[in-house]
Amino acid sequence: MPQRKHPAQTAKEPEASTRSILESISDGVFTVDESWRIAYFNRAAERITGVSRQEAVGRPCYEVFSSSMCESNCALEQTLSTGEPIINKSCFIIDAEGNRVPISVSTAVLWDAKGEIAGGAETFRDLSEVEQLRRELRGEQHMGDMISRSPRMRRIFDVLPTIAQSDSSVLIQGETGTGKELLAKAIHSLSHRGKGPFVAVNCGALPSELLESELFGYLRGAFTGADRDKPGRFAAARGGTLFLDEIGEVAFSVQIKLLRVLQEKAYEPLGSNTSVSADVRIITASNRDLEQLVRENGFRRDLFYRINVIRLDMPPLRERTEDIPLLVEQFIQRFNQLQNKNIPGIRSEALSLLGAHDWPGNIRELENVIERAFVLCPDGEPIATTHLPEEFHLSGASRQEGERDIRSSRRLSEAQAILRALAEAKGNRSAAARKLGIHKSTLYRKIRAMGLEPPQRDGRYREE
Repeated sequence: MPQRKHPAQTAKEPEASTRSILESISDGVFTVDESWRIAYFNRAAERITGVSRQEAVGRPCYEVFSSSMCESNCALEQTLSTGEPIINKSCFIIDAEGNRVPISVSTAVLWDAKGEIAGGAETFRDLSEVEQLRRELRGEQHMGDMISRSPRMRRIFDVLPTIAQSDSSVLIQGETGTGKELLAKAIHSLSHRGKGPFVAVNCGALPSELLESELFGYLRGAFTGADRDKPGRFAAARGGTLFLDEIGEVAFSVQIKLLRVLQEKAYEPLGSNTSVSADVRIITASNRDLEQLVRENGFRRDLFYRINVIRLDMPPLRERTEDIPLLVEQFIQRFNQLQNKNIPGIRSEALSLLGAHDWPGNIRELENVIERAFVLCPDGEPIATTHLPEEFHLSGASRQEGERDIRSSRRLSEAQAILRALAEAKGNRSAAARKLGIHKSTLYRKIRAMGLEPPQRDGRYREE
């Protein structure tokens, strides 16, 4: 820390009265010493961060807060370098439960009795309620890591708390990349099993013989190479939720065993004759139409009925394009933190190109596009069209060409309608305007703008 002097400020309030004031306010307050270790941590700071004073004092501040400004854009470091306070700078921290908490930060220099820098002080205010109100005003809803203003997604969000209270099986259907696992995590976190484990298995990524041992585990000697007991994913998910993604890819031999687990709430590890209780909630997902698969004898009907107690259909991104700006903002915040950059946002032209894309890869594809843009975009600048993949420029050009074709067709149709009305009215423009349902002056303007040559007026018709 710099050792500048501040001769005008050497007096300090009595420690007891200062502490009494700081403990009574609703804003979090902490101070750091010359080594960036927390020296003081008030009651509100404990409440907002979920970290006790005993845990916080003596630790580096960045370990306690995990703020979006830590390391690359620290407000307190900036204040101690320049001597200038920072007022109400927005960012977020990660609390002790792993939740993202929006806050506003103010910083100041601490001086000792000799007028030398003794450390820094930071106050921070929890903006969670303000953020929630802002989302409500904008028509947004937030569920776990999912955010949306789409009516279809909001209907799903509305029923999630009720679904979460049950232990019934849930089937989530939707295209690849729509966020099926995020939805499963949201159900898990809202349920009474939320403090238990959430275990995800991609059933399509494993061959059937390996998937069976991965799910149910095995005993030593169950097969060649099984030199020790290994618990499976059902055991790992005990007391929590087991998420079986791409359930439509599971072989019939494994489907039979899954059916037994759902019916009897028990299973047998490979090589064992003893049943083990399956204290798990099962959520499945598929990007295939399982009902069609059942009709084609590609999936057991009885297992389908067992997993399809509650069904949720995730809409593809092309059917919820109103969520693209929200998702882009969310990804920008995340990559700023992960890559220690300060990308302030995205330019409107680039956002328009994203909105015109068909998104076959859905939200996962959008996330990849934003991550690529972060690699190419200079720190401190917004994402521009030049940072997007080439196919976006081509689709944007095609869309503009299509719009020009549509405008040209409309202009031709309108010109033909005007000429037809004028011909029927024998060149009487007032009568033609009435036929077209527009004002006479509007007709004159359109004739001039389109460069039309109307038929000569018949002398028997007078302008009215």
